[in-house]
Amino acid sequence: MAVLMTQEELEQLVDELSSEFFGKRFVDTVAFNPRLRTTGGRYIPAKRRIELNPKYLVELGEAEFRGIIKHELCHYHLHIEGKGYNHRDKTFKDLLKATGSPRHCQPLPSTRGKYKYTYVCIGCGQAYNRKRFVNVSRYRCGKCNGKLKQKDSG
Repeated sequence: MAVLMTQEELEQLVDELSSEFFGKRFVDTVAFNPRLRTTGGRYIPAKRRIELNPKYLVELGEAEFRGIIKHELCHYHLHIEGKGYNHRDKTFKDLLKATGSPRHCQPLPSTRGKYKYTYVCIGCGQAYNRKRFVNVSRYRCGKCNGKLKQKDSG
């Protein structure tokens, strides 16, 4: 996978966004982590490190990628200040709103719509698409508690 940005350019972009939206410099480490699969980025408090998924830059563009960086910077700056930096904390939600950062990132186009199994509730007809097999004898419909049946693929 070709990365559109060097390590130096990434560090410069993160520092610029930090200065612009938070009024503070970003002095710790940031890096691409291509092993991230279900998230655009993560902040590791113990290492004071931000890791970003390069697939989001490639597939969704720089605007979405900047939003992910701002989201991770919210975690970072609140952690440095000793305030609540988790998703459930009011301080975190308030800072997201103040900086115009997204709460969640969009799913990647390359992973969208790749469902292998479809299950239908016998009671209400609710359909469930899943990538992985579901044991229908162990799980029931979340809407009406009815039994599930695997829909024929064909």
